[in-house]
Amino acid sequence: MVGALEWGDVFSFDDYGALLQLVGNSVVAGAVLGIVGGLIGVFIMQRDMAFAVHGVSELSFAGAAAALLFGGSVVIGSIAGAVAAAALIGLLGARARDRNSIVGVLMPFGLGLGILFLSLYEGRSANRFSLLTGQIVSVSSPDLGWLIGISVVVLVGLLLVWNPLRFDSLDGQSAEARGVPTSAVSLVFMLLLGLIVAVAVHIIGALLVMALLVTPAAAAMRVSHGPLGVPLLAALFGFVSAVGGILLAIAGTLPVSPYITTISFLIYVVCRAIAWRQDRARAARSAQVALRVAA
Repeated sequence: MVGALEWGDVFSFDDYGALLQLVGNSVVAGAVLGIVGGLIGVFIMQRDMAFAVHGVSELSFAGAAAALLFGGSVVIGSIAGAVAAAALIGLLGARARDRNSIVGVLMPFGLGLGILFLSLYEGRSANRFSLLTGQIVSVSSPDLGWLIGISVVVLVGLLLVWNPLRFDSLDGQSAEARGVPTSAVSLVFMLLLGLIVAVAVHIIGALLVMALLVTPAAAAMRVSHGPLGVPLLAALFGFVSAVGGILLAIAGTLPVSPYITTISFLIYVVCRAIAWRQDRARAARSAQVALRVAA
């Protein structure tokens, strides 16, 4: 007879300090990913590209699985797959309808290819599982250097194209009419997105990258509308989700992804509740003003 699940079966804070030292690389990588992922997530939401994130992650997973099978660098394989997918979507999916159809084709192809490579891999099963759900102890010092370097490249690239990218994301037709090279801006954005997705796969796994690249920005847009407030809140929410999830996972028996996704989801729920209260307060003030005018 299977006993009831107890708190100690999920969390155990024995030797927490020693365990924290073992995952120091992952905490740093998660912090950087949370910040950069939150910032780029603002443009993902503005450009309605949440579906594309999932498509890129599936090809990133396939590239990482291929590298695992053939004994190459998992980081480089993940980057190669993500960048290839991002370039295809950026070049062929200028319109939303084309983009969604391309993503719909790439997703099952990438997932199927990744599963094929993993089924042929005869190494540790934990390595296979971590590509899908994340693994807090899988970030070695060389990998950390890669991940931070990639994140810095994405951050710098994002800052360089921030204004034209924001203009194109909010009003593409006006941006094109004003001389903004919208096609080039879109392609650059997709390549930056591919790079950060490749980083996210190593922290949270290929199946749940949207928890750090979409949910924090979606939450921030519920409680703020300013050009500065939304990115700052999105970066903060991404940081809290990533680092908080990793710190909880150290004491837990589950993979890191459930903790990160749960924190990210709870932040979104709280932001929706705040937005609902703000909307009700505005509606009540409008009704009071209307009554005064009528009186």
